[in-house]
Amino acid sequence: MKKRWNDKRYYSLDYYLKETFGEKVYKIALSGSKTCPNRDGTLGTKGCIFCSEGGSGDFAQNASLSVTEQIASGKKLLKEKYTGNKFIAYFQSYTGTYAPIDYLEKIFFEAIENDDIVALSIATRPDCLGDEVIDLLYRLNQIKPVWVELGLQSIHESTAAFIRRGYDLSCFETALTKLKSIGVLTIVHAIIGLPFETEDMIIETIDYLAHKKIDGIKLQLLHILKYTELADLYNDNFFKALSLEEYTDIVVRCIEHLPANMVIHRITGDGPKNILIAPTWSLNKKLVLNTINKKLKQKNTYQGRFVCLKH
Repeated sequence: MKKRWNDKRYYSLDYYLKETFGEKVYKIALSGSKTCPNRDGTLGTKGCIFCSEGGSGDFAQNASLSVTEQIASGKKLLKEKYTGNKFIAYFQSYTGTYAPIDYLEKIFFEAIENDDIVALSIATRPDCLGDEVIDLLYRLNQIKPVWVELGLQSIHESTAAFIRRGYDLSCFETALTKLKSIGVLTIVHAIIGLPFETEDMIIETIDYLAHKKIDGIKLQLLHILKYTELADLYNDNFFKALSLEEYTDIVVRCIEHLPANMVIHRITGDGPKNILIAPTWSLNKKLVLNTINKKLKQKNTYQGRFVCLKH
């Protein structure tokens, strides 16, 4: 019997969480690592050209607080709007595994020791997954589910060089093999709208990921934020931001290319209002999501070209 993923035509994170944990689950964005090899001089000092001063953790909790305090603060904020009792500890800012191993062990174990935390999610780089880190992730995963989010962004080496990513595709593949060998869930970030990438180039990245053993994907709209090198290029008319129509058309095409069992964690993105330059239409998240869903329905499109079966 065919089964819709709630009211969506793709395997959303919200649906996956309800299936897995029996109720709605909320992410609490935490601050852990304070830098990355692309900032501290190991690979460079400027970071990726799109990355904000907050290391893509602009919505994370105050880094001056302990992990326990950050979780308590995040819960309080969420419970002002929602009634959920289960949470994911999400180490979002900078590179989540780029720190001394004893420090990482302390903050990660502190996070999962909280009874209301049902999973640990860590955003990091493929080149920051050494043997000690892999061993730590394995041990954590024996206690509660661990997710690792890898910021690939694009498979194209010309794009990787332009955005100053700092590692090649073989590094990503090695990291993916390591993560799958210890059984942690792996989610990959792909940015839509990077300068000089055509729609076909974006789909090549999606097709590549569709055939890899990853568990989830984030389709991230490129945000042009103040105080970044990308902002300077945009202000100099070096490239143009995608329109709402362009972006949503590409997202629908991406969804068509993804397998039905791959969880889509995001189909747009949030840029901090106070530093967002473009595209300003992205601030209306409801409009973006409704436009995508409308186009999926008009095309009678489902992720993987068929509807997930209810087991």
